[in-house]
Amino acid sequence: MFREPSSVTTKCQRLPCLNLLYHELRPVVGQYTYVVETGLFETHADLVARVQSAQDQFASAYFTFDDGYASDFEYALPILDSRGLRACFFITVERIGQIPGYMRWPEVRSLSDAGHMVGAHGWSHALLTHCSGKELDLELTGSKKMLEDKLGIPVTSMSLPGGRYNERVLSACQAAGYTRVYTSEPRLETTVSAFTVGRVNVSSHRSADWIFGLLQLRSRELTNLQRQYHIKTTARTILGDRLYDKLWAVVTRKGTETQVQPATAYEDPASHQ
Repeated sequence: MFREPSSVTTKCQRLPCLNLLYHELRPVVGQYTYVVETGLFETHADLVARVQSAQDQFASAYFTFDDGYASDFEYALPILDSRGLRACFFITVERIGQIPGYMRWPEVRSLSDAGHMVGAHGWSHALLTHCSGKELDLELTGSKKMLEDKLGIPVTSMSLPGGRYNERVLSACQAAGYTRVYTSEPRLETTVSAFTVGRVNVSSHRSADWIFGLLQLRSRELTNLQRQYHIKTTARTILGDRLYDKLWAVVTRKGTETQVQPATAYEDPASHQ
């Protein structure tokens, strides 16, 4: 039976906190929904840097990145560091140094050396709810051990591929030694004791004004996102993962890019929900 740990550490500047979820950054605008143009990301970072100093007017914000794209090192790292911001980078271990468009191990280590947090995003990016016991051990324990061996740091945070989980998955995460498990559920975090951590998925068309609206306390925009999340969850339950993921790939326009980047070609549309 899954039990929440008694305490965990949060990286948010202050509570309540909104965790923002990004994937790949690129210097030019593309059609794939979950690739954010670097100039747009800079406006997001500028906003968050300004809001961090506000007292009692807004929630704080924290950046997270999934998958381990090369753009984490090439673009996100200098943009964040120049503004004094910190983030957590969740790494899909099997892709590091093996697939064009993803980081190599020295680049992942540079993120940690710069003061950013590094967490696991599974071994192969398999949906954990579909894994056998042996597969789940590789995805959770194997990825954690590889990151710790390569980086020489404890790894205690896990980002769930596709945001998919159930009680079995959460129990396995806890048994593997994770103290925080990041989901794709849009919500404000109001306590440091939560084992599961919500995040807002940031897509290519989201402006800094949109994020500003989310950071306002009692945000209507956040309420709308929560409603949409529950509708998608219900649809996935009714349709099943396979059909739902095919429809989601169309919605995110993955198949319509005229030039699909190597990293994106390996991506599972389920990873961004």
